[in-house]
Amino acid sequence: MSKTKPHPSARDALSRRRLLRAGMSVAAALPFGFAATTGRAWGPGPGTPFDPGPLCAPAAAEAATGPLRPIKLAWNATAICTAAAPVAKERGIFAQHGLDVEFVNFGGSTEALLEAIATGKADAGIGMALRWLKPLEQGFDVKITAGLHGGCLRLLGAKSAGITDIASLKGKTIAISDHASPAKNFFGLLLADAGIDPEREVEWRQYPADLLNLAVEKGEVQALADADPRTWIWLKDPRLTEVATNLTGIYATRSCCVVAVRGSLVRNDRAVAGALTRAVLEGGHCVQTDPADAAAIFANYGGKGSVEDLAAMLRSQTHQHRPVGADLKQEIALYGDELKRVNVLRRTTDTAKFAERVFADVLS
Repeated sequence: MSKTKPHPSARDALSRRRLLRAGMSVAAALPFGFAATTGRAWGPGPGTPFDPGPLCAPAAAEAATGPLRPIKLAWNATAICTAAAPVAKERGIFAQHGLDVEFVNFGGSTEALLEAIATGKADAGIGMALRWLKPLEQGFDVKITAGLHGGCLRLLGAKSAGITDIASLKGKTIAISDHASPAKNFFGLLLADAGIDPEREVEWRQYPADLLNLAVEKGEVQALADADPRTWIWLKDPRLTEVATNLTGIYATRSCCVVAVRGSLVRNDRAVAGALTRAVLEGGHCVQTDPADAAAIFANYGGKGSVEDLAAMLRSQTHQHRPVGADLKQEIALYGDELKRVNVLRRTTDTAKFAERVFADVLS
């Protein structure tokens, strides 16, 4: 982290945050029932504007005292875009918010993950909006509370097949890991934007995720669509070229990964839901300001790729973009409108009402 002396206004902001954390530390030491009813142990309370950062100090600095609230957070330990979570844990940010977070590494279906959150087997999760919105349309009691960053999906084409842009994919075959993948959903949108029917004028062919590049190499497909870290590593192959990412065009300022909390926690313990959301967002701030440190932490959790590659992936993503409140709700509605166009969401879904139903403001 930089040693530059902060501007006076920055010092004032830091002082306010230190005062807030000191108050949280005292409140965290109160008996659990009292803290839960007052909300003092886990945040500044309703009406206080969200202050996103930074709490990137080592774990020993200003950690909360007293008992911490146990929380289970579902995530995918192989997905570099979830690096904010282990950073928040290892840099003591969860503890500073009065939380003892246990990670649940979830590699199953999205429906099973959301069901686990909705039924209390996990308290919250981090995942891709474009994978979660369809199951949420079906009624899972899970609320999106924040966007985490943009970027991490890539569409790679075979140079030998002349795949250089979206238009060149018409009539071609694209390898994907599954037919509900966020990569298929997103790049289906780009195809539709280019006037190509994503269901009739291209073929999506499913392969095991780690073998997508081999399908291109064998000539069985002409392109692949997936997420980092795999796509970043495959891009080193000189036979492949990057055609597009989920930061292409109008999506450059859109978040892709989101934080979601079980609905019953939002309703019954909003302060805890807010504290967890704040902590993950502050972890995202640390990822933005020190991607090398974040990469080293993520690598210790089993992330694929060298620390240098992982840090480069994080720099390519927009970890400064962490929408909350009305901005997040608008992004959800926009994705809803777009997913209707490619027949992922029902054409009859009112996306404004849908966004209102699946979103929760726990930070103001």
